[in-house]
Amino acid sequence: MTDVTSVPIDPRLLEILVCPVTRGPLEYDRTRNELISRSARLAYPIRDGAPIMLPDEARHLDESAD
Repeated sequence: MTDVTSVPIDPRLLEILVCPVTRGPLEYDRTRNELISRSARLAYPIRDGAPIMLPDEARHLDESAD
């Protein structure tokens, strides 16, 4: 099994990526290795340094989670 925290995401990639649902900005959560869309309340996983930008693969954020 691959350690997903071992491959950082390229900061230049973060500058151009947007949420595929809302087309809004994304925040990088280094701890969980996810891209967060606050407007869509979704967290997109990053696997082996590649963001998985599929809504079906995203984790739904709880109302209490920030």
